Amino acid sequence: MTDKSSSHLSTQLIHHGYQPPADFHAPQPGIYKASTVFFPNVAAMRQREWKDKSAYTYGTHGTPSSFTLEERLCALEGGRHCVLTPSGLSALAVASFSVLKAGDHVLIPDNAYGPNKVLAEGELTSFGISHTYYDAMNPADLASKLQPNTRLVWLEAPGSLTMEFPDLVALLRICKQHSVLTALDNTWGAGIAFKPFDLLGDGLLSVDFTAHALTKYPSGGGDVLMGSVMTCDDVLALKLKMTHMRLGMCVGANDVETILRSLPSIAMRYEAQDKTARALAQWWQTQAACVQVLHPALEGSPGHSHWQTLCAPHGQSDPVGKAAGLFSVMLDPRLTSAQVDAFCDSLEWFRIGYSWGGPISLVVPYNLEGLRSQKPTGLKAGHLVRFSTGFEAAQDLIQDLAKASRGCLKF
Repeated sequence: MTDKSSSHLSTQLIHHGYQPPADFHAPQPGIYKASTVFFPNVAAMRQREWKDKSAYTYGTHGTPSSFTLEERLCALEGGRHCVLTPSGLSALAVASFSVLKAGDHVLIPDNAYGPNKVLAEGELTSFGISHTYYDAMNPADLASKLQPNTRLVWLEAPGSLTMEFPDLVALLRICKQHSVLTALDNTWGAGIAFKPFDLLGDGLLSVDFTAHALTKYPSGGGDVLMGSVMTCDDVLALKLKMTHMRLGMCVGANDVETILRSLPSIAMRYEAQDKTARALAQWWQTQAACVQVLHPALEGSPGHSHWQTLCAPHGQSDPVGKAAGLFSVMLDPRLTSAQVDAFCDSLEWFRIGYSWGGPISLVVPYNLEGLRSQKPTGLKAGHLVRFSTGFEAAQDLIQDLAKASRGCLKF
């Protein structure tokens, strides 16, 4: 660049020539905010390629900040290619849109994250893409519902709200046998509970995509909305990146900075919230008002043996396994909905709110009617209440639950 000079202050401030020294290293990476990216010349502008992350062209295609976060997320989940999206739901949408077209069919677990089902019933249907719900706890049901035009099977472990842990190995093998792509909502596992791109540790069994709501554990603060989609397949990665680009999916640098700052502590936070959730779940097992505790790590919870296979395999260094900070309880059907609502309202440490993975414990009562097309396998009758543990002391949370139960959960 040639030397430039101007007598006008505004021009001087915009085109000031100072460049700081390049050799600067600190615990947190630098954050780059850009829509426009400068090119040294026209030839460079025409030659640059963003798809392989070898260069920068425009803010929506990536910056050093977003590329850094994508690569660190690949290290977390075991993938090779990653794109960032504005929310967990947008990550699910990008994964579906990248491989589905009019005339295709997609299978979705009946216990999947509700908005993914709503997306199928809305946009996918309007685009000529059909869908069917299957029982995730019955691999034979999945096999029976595969169609000649089935192009994608969604997986989720555990199921949303009711926390059933499916036999992912069996479900994946069925899909592989029929050459059908698989996408896993890996928000609960977060890359910590099990490895979706190497389920059995032998490198032979892998999902094709993972979608991850970074809003939850990667953020950890309850203050950022973001998602990611990941794959190990180069061909699928290109489809993913092109769909991501055409939809204009991108994230803000400030949000990237927040996730990058939180990511190094994710394993410790996950373990701490897991430990508290188990303590609370075990307490609920002793309560007369509770007819069932839904927590994959507890014996008797639907799919516990499948959870053990993936999350606490025999001989691993952590024999208790990993199970996140999320669980549900079924309260006695003799209670009224008003009593259950009053119980949630009476809690002092728990706040009423959606999402999970943040520092504050949450509670939400749910009515499963209308959310499922069939009665969940292994679920007892009653009122479902979901809990997410934060970082409060477990004993404080238990005392809070006990006090609210004494006041509201009386037959």
